[in-house]
Amino acid sequence: MKAIVMGGTRGIGDAISDSLRRQSHDVISVGHHDINTSDLDSVRRFIHNNPQTDILVLNTGGPPPKKFTDVTEQEWLKYHNQLFLSFVLILQGIKVNRGGYIFLISSSVVKEPNSNLAISSAYRAAFVEIFKLASRELATHDISCINIAPGLISTDRTLEIMKDMEADISSLPMGRMGKPSEIGDFVGAIVEREIKYLSGVTVTFDGASSVHVF
Repeated sequence: MKAIVMGGTRGIGDAISDSLRRQSHDVISVGHHDINTSDLDSVRRFIHNNPQTDILVLNTGGPPPKKFTDVTEQEWLKYHNQLFLSFVLILQGIKVNRGGYIFLISSSVVKEPNSNLAISSAYRAAFVEIFKLASRELATHDISCINIAPGLISTDRTLEIMKDMEADISSLPMGRMGKPSEIGDFVGAIVEREIKYLSGVTVTFDGASSVHVF
């Protein structure tokens, strides 16, 4: 099977790429040199060059931590493209073959908005609604759509944010952050075992850190 993994050269995306390659899938790991998701012309070129796949992983880095009152108009416009509209165009433009999979790597903020991550909380949640609607249409083609909402995962970006916020990692329920490989192995297991009925759902991947019960 062919797989396109957005943000696939580092962090969670890299771990997913590795997991799928171990299963001998043909993986395209997409990095910044391949597409700039804040630039819609770049997104359109990428879609034109990659019109079809069996597995699609929608994943991109997030904006800097900011409270709602500190976000500028320019930042709203930039991340509207990066976190929302670019994914909408890719979801509409890249054909996923019958029996395939689409994974969205969003964030636990789609369930519990974070006041320090206003931009991410807003736009990731907005796209999750589109993803849910698409999952119902794509189900008729036996395409499974799974939203993975990570909490604190040990990536370079998360470690930097945690350092800036002087957060105490030991206070987390498991006393640690998640490993990117844990998400990579989760995605790999779903594809390898051909789990299809798990679709249209959000899987919160946060080591019991969230307080919501749904």
